[in-house]
Amino acid sequence: MRGNDDFVCLCQFTKCVCINKLFMELLKKIRKTIIKYNMLSEGDNVIIGLSGGPDSVCLGIILHKLRVDFNLTLNAVYVDHGLRPDEVENEKAFCKNFCNNLGIGFFTKAVDVKEYAKDRKLNMQEAARELRYHAYEEVSKKAGAAKIALGHTADDQSETFFMMLLRGSGMKGLSGIPPVRSLELGIKKNILIIRPLIEIERKEIEEFLFQNSSLPFIVDSSNLKKDYFRNWIRLMIIPEFKKKSPALVKSISRMADILREEDAYLEIIVTKTLMRLISRKSADAIELFLLPLETMGKPILRRVLRRAVNETEGIKGIDFIHIEDMIELIKRGKSGDRIYLPKGIRVIKNYSTMVITSRPPQKISTYTINVPGEVVLNEIKAVIKASAGNKSDDYGDGKITTVFDADKIGTVLTIRQRENGDFFYPSGFGKRKKLQDFFVDEKVPRDERDSIPIVVSGNDIVWVAGFRGDERFNAAADTKRFLRLEFNKAL
Repeated sequence: MRGNDDFVCLCQFTKCVCINKLFMELLKKIRKTIIKYNMLSEGDNVIIGLSGGPDSVCLGIILHKLRVDFNLTLNAVYVDHGLRPDEVENEKAFCKNFCNNLGIGFFTKAVDVKEYAKDRKLNMQEAARELRYHAYEEVSKKAGAAKIALGHTADDQSETFFMMLLRGSGMKGLSGIPPVRSLELGIKKNILIIRPLIEIERKEIEEFLFQNSSLPFIVDSSNLKKDYFRNWIRLMIIPEFKKKSPALVKSISRMADILREEDAYLEIIVTKTLMRLISRKSADAIELFLLPLETMGKPILRRVLRRAVNETEGIKGIDFIHIEDMIELIKRGKSGDRIYLPKGIRVIKNYSTMVITSRPPQKISTYTINVPGEVVLNEIKAVIKASAGNKSDDYGDGKITTVFDADKIGTVLTIRQRENGDFFYPSGFGKRKKLQDFFVDEKVPRDERDSIPIVVSGNDIVWVAGFRGDERFNAAADTKRFLRLEFNKAL
């Protein structure tokens, strides 16, 4: 921490800061950014994310200076991540003193990053970020605020660009940190994240603070650890690039703006395209018309699929590689082909549509059917009907309708899903075959196998409904009583 003994001077400084030329130049640039991105409006209630570091301290001073111009209500929140217990109390005391001197309301929020990371299988930085934004939203609800101001700078923008570049991100990732975005985590809707310092370089902020010795700030010790990905880029990679390109931060900031504008334009096209593509949609599945997807160029197709996934609650979280797998299925797959993705997500290419779903595969229950009689299989919306007679002129196709020797079977049948160890003697095959092998040979998708009705007499499979009967029970020339089975599915 710098200048701990100067806390009392802070208020005095903010009263005379307007005559400081450096500050006025900084204020002018930040005001320009605020107007450019429409960050603030008259009467806004704003929460400031305050860590005590130079960026958030500068942000607090700037918003304090603009308070009268925009008639702002200001509060700040310090988030204790539970990772640096030896430093937290000093940081909280600093931030509270800082806010008291400026007349800014102050909140603190403690979160357990380690436990959260463990439960959700995240790294520490990802977990800290998620919990931090949850804390911001919670405090915004308490304070009645609709905007959360964060101290990200142009340098943060550059670091994010390199992080995304090394991860192989597309245009959206390379466009970096948005100056304004919505925050919707579930507690309160329509909260905006604003970043007034996003076009300001860190060296400008540090120069301003160092030239005013009455302005203390805190250095977070974790920012100096090179084992964090972002820190490694900040401390090791960017300095090397700056040796060749001193204006690196400005260049990346300008490029991020261009990419963001182009990305926004493409997203408009995606929105219009997706509206025409959706056949059906539920909480855990989305069905898209296939023909337009098959003829669509990859750049738009990739975005359409990403948007379709992100807007369907039950299938969120698909990675880039999985989007590429889906494109391959669309372009090269046959009707009935499918791919299986993490989290139980399946992508199924049908004749005229493609379905992306996390809905568990259908499984039929166990039913009993008397001969004659019929039973409704509720899970698959189908009916199996059994009838008996002394003659049969039509033996059916063996799949939807089939005829057996009734005296070989009996008058009570069981209908169930497949079981481990099932086997039968497929009609026309001539020998025993495992049901598992039969399904593989028939190219029955594994997620559909538990929905196929298996008609059983005692311990013997009589008929795999929709596919093949067991030749041991086939009607023959000496058959006296015929059992007819019919399988009808609702359209």
